[in-house]
Amino acid sequence: MTDSTSPVPASNPYLVLASAIVLPGSGHVMLGVPARGLQFLFFMVILGWVTTKVALPDASFVGRHAGGFLIYALSILDAYRSARIRHAIWAHRTRPHGDGAGSGPDADS
Repeated sequence: MTDSTSPVPASNPYLVLASAIVLPGSGHVMLGVPARGLQFLFFMVILGWVTTKVALPDASFVGRHAGGFLIYALSILDAYRSARIRHAIWAHRTRPHGDGAGSGPDADS
């Protein structure tokens, strides 16, 4: 993980989203967690293979590989959610303290 005082901005969540859509697992690589992206790829292949074995013979291509497509969709959502959270944390930490947007226990009521 990164240092909390790091001035390096977080990855753009929309860039991570586009990357995750184009190439499965690449959004996680951009976020610095390539092992998580590899896990998603592994389960995409495994569940895609399993659904080909249990699907009906007259099922469509998407129906035969539904397990893989499910994990693909979950990996896109996970990469985007992680990027949004990291970007929000980075934006909050780089904001000046006197901006009047306090909402925690230190906020004046």
